[in-house]
Amino acid sequence: MNNICRVIGVFAICFTIISCKQKDAKAVGHGDKGGSEQPNIILFLVDDMGWQDTSVPFWTEKTAFNERYKTPNMERLAKEGMKFTQAYATSVCSPTRISLMTGMNAARHRVTNWTLKKDMLQPVEVNHKKLKFPRWNVNGMSPIPDIKNAVYATPLPNLLQEAGYYTIHAGKAHFGAIGTPAENPKRIGFDVNIAGHAAGAPESYLGTENFGNGEKGKEIWAVPGLEKYHGEDIFLTEALTKEAILAMDSAVVVKKPFFLYMAHYAVHTPLYGDNRFEKKYLDARLDPKEAKYASMVEGMDKSLGDLMNYLNDKGIADNTIILFMSDNGGLSAVARGGQPHTHNKPLSSGKGSAHEGGIREPMIVKWPGVTQENSSTSNYVIIEDFFPTILEISRIEKYKAVQTIDGKSFVSILKSKEVNNNERPLFWHYPNNWGQTGPGIGATSSIRKGDYKLIYYHIDSHFELFNIEEDIGETNNLASTEKEKLKALAVELGDYLRGVNAQMPTRTDTNQQVPWPDAEEAIGQIINKT
Repeated sequence: MNNICRVIGVFAICFTIISCKQKDAKAVGHGDKGGSEQPNIILFLVDDMGWQDTSVPFWTEKTAFNERYKTPNMERLAKEGMKFTQAYATSVCSPTRISLMTGMNAARHRVTNWTLKKDMLQPVEVNHKKLKFPRWNVNGMSPIPDIKNAVYATPLPNLLQEAGYYTIHAGKAHFGAIGTPAENPKRIGFDVNIAGHAAGAPESYLGTENFGNGEKGKEIWAVPGLEKYHGEDIFLTEALTKEAILAMDSAVVVKKPFFLYMAHYAVHTPLYGDNRFEKKYLDARLDPKEAKYASMVEGMDKSLGDLMNYLNDKGIADNTIILFMSDNGGLSAVARGGQPHTHNKPLSSGKGSAHEGGIREPMIVKWPGVTQENSSTSNYVIIEDFFPTILEISRIEKYKAVQTIDGKSFVSILKSKEVNNNERPLFWHYPNNWGQTGPGIGATSSIRKGDYKLIYYHIDSHFELFNIEEDIGETNNLASTEKEKLKALAVELGDYLRGVNAQMPTRTDTNQQVPWPDAEEAIGQIINKT
């Protein structure tokens, strides 16, 4: 019996030693340098927030829009961190969110439009008069292989979770269609899911309306999981913030670093007045729709302030990195007050557009002890860059992802090193139909390199070429005057699209694929003209 006990005892000691070694190896393998503490991370993503929807100027001068909106906490964050004046996403929501979670460009992951119903194209993409749209990945992303019409990828929160992070999702998900794995954020690596599901907008922002629950025929849009607030006079933005803070508390209790993905439904339609803030905008005689919108912006900003205050109260602000971003340009084509396509001025157009108003975003990063306070950079970044950046700031050096990562870490920019990122080409690809019309809206492929941006329109193979540095409003199309620049960019764009096996629409009159931007049929129209 004693011999058995000795054997068991030796086995237990060996098991303990092996376990400790495995744990240490995992820590080293995930880049825990010298036992240093992994930082907490808050990724604060706003829905449909335009470049000008803030009192923080992201241009060379303050504008009337910057005077209209009240975002004191964005001002506070900018004073404590670094502004990015040329930060880009895609022109609609799901492509941005999939790029964020996978590090892939939309041309590669093929979730090029917004997702909802399983295996279904959007209604506006069916029976189009001039274009037949490709069978894009309508089911979004998937953490497991062999899901039809979905991109198989290793999700960012999954990697963070494996590295020891307590991962929290709060708000809008929109990662996968109804009935697919990524419909539920917990399936892509989040420990906690607060109100996230397949839909990309809420049926209601009001607790008094149960956030849309109980509305017959509206079940798809009803916000799930916030029953404790049903019947209360509370705005959705506030309810999500309260729940996010409770989730962060849970991480603090178990002494784990946390990753909070604070993905607000605001400021997406339907426009609802936040009664905490709406009256002052109405008193200022703002258009009633715009007063609602401004109140939603300010409610979003209060959420940011509440999170920052929480960090200070808990004494963890110095070990928490905050990244602020929007998923696409501000809505301007429909549902707003005033003249369409003007809500992001001086930028042209808005959500759904390849013009700057549709893709340029307000972005701020605070990394205590790293980012220089009240600093600004004009270096380009694009949404897929967040994936490798967050992994790097999390000290996760060794990880395995099944997908090709297109994003480039911007940690060197955050560290204020001498970086010139602006000769790097950025690419956008939208072989789809959004349903609205306006400047830059339609099926397009685009490249930004240096000061120039080239947009290729699939419907008729015409081009727009702009010098963004000199013409931020994209008012002067240089396609017919700077032919060599157009040709060089068209060739680079065409090479990229073919290289990632991008999809293109088909023309209904010829039943032929839309030519690549550098094809003679397309580029020859410009280059061969005298």
